[in-house]
Amino acid sequence: MAIHLTKESKVLVQGMTGGEGMKHTRRMLAAGTNVVGGVNPRKAGRSVDFDVPQCLNGLGGTPIAVPVFGSVAEGMDATGADVTVVFVPPAFAKAAVTEAADAGIGLAVVITEGIPVHDSVAFLAHARRKGTRVIGPNCPGVITPGQSNAGIIPADITKPGRIGLVSKSGTLTYQLMYELRDIGFSTCVGIGGDPVVGTTHIDCLAAFQDDPDTDLIVLIGEIGGDAEERAAAYIRDHVTKPVVGYIAGFTAPEGRTMGHAGAIVSGSSGTARAKREALEAAGVRVGATPTETARQVLAVLNADG
Repeated sequence: MAIHLTKESKVLVQGMTGGEGMKHTRRMLAAGTNVVGGVNPRKAGRSVDFDVPQCLNGLGGTPIAVPVFGSVAEGMDATGADVTVVFVPPAFAKAAVTEAADAGIGLAVVITEGIPVHDSVAFLAHARRKGTRVIGPNCPGVITPGQSNAGIIPADITKPGRIGLVSKSGTLTYQLMYELRDIGFSTCVGIGGDPVVGTTHIDCLAAFQDDPDTDLIVLIGEIGGDAEERAAAYIRDHVTKPVVGYIAGFTAPEGRTMGHAGAIVSGSSGTARAKREALEAAGVRVGATPTETARQVLAVLNADG
């Protein structure tokens, strides 16, 4: 099993024919993702050939033709797609996610960064009303190693295993995946660092808690907001599996906006120290660096036999 994404997932790519969409669709196909179509109203009816020589789904060696549909609804009707990955520019992201939710897609992974917060609030509320889960915006996506990859996470830096990972930071997601590559992961979810996101730490903690193939959870947070404090409270009350955490930003000056729009210290609740203390009070081991965090994971796994 896995959370949110499996080898059975059928994936559309909104913005597939753009530069980023083309590049990452090729990488998703190479990871074994079942990409069943792209969406571009101006290029509907065409197909795009992707040369994927080392495709893990057995289709490599010859170009893979991916059809382009005029809408998400058309693509879903033709292919049975249940996931969409959004690579459209920020100005069109609200319309793209709204369209996907109106079509009834189960999961929308919004890679696009720089989306106005007002737009994100609007399309996230709309998606929630329609029953569509959104991961992102401004996120690297979600990967279930060896099965499927929806987004921009490198697929060749780890292997399948029994660690679940949820992270605000894309690059820290990659680092922990690589540091723990010999153990492997059930699913890795980059939820994004914007002030408003569709899927939260708590959502992923609940899913990993219920996933029989996840033995340990790694939670990566960063300064700003109170998401990690709320996650700590949830862990204390609802999570029985071991959790290891890392908080980025211990050396950041208070009141300074960092790389992610969501990383703004607001009172004591947004500081790295407050987040670490809240997590540790909930029984979470918190590493001082990503490498130490990986060592903490290994220590927990070794202690559990």
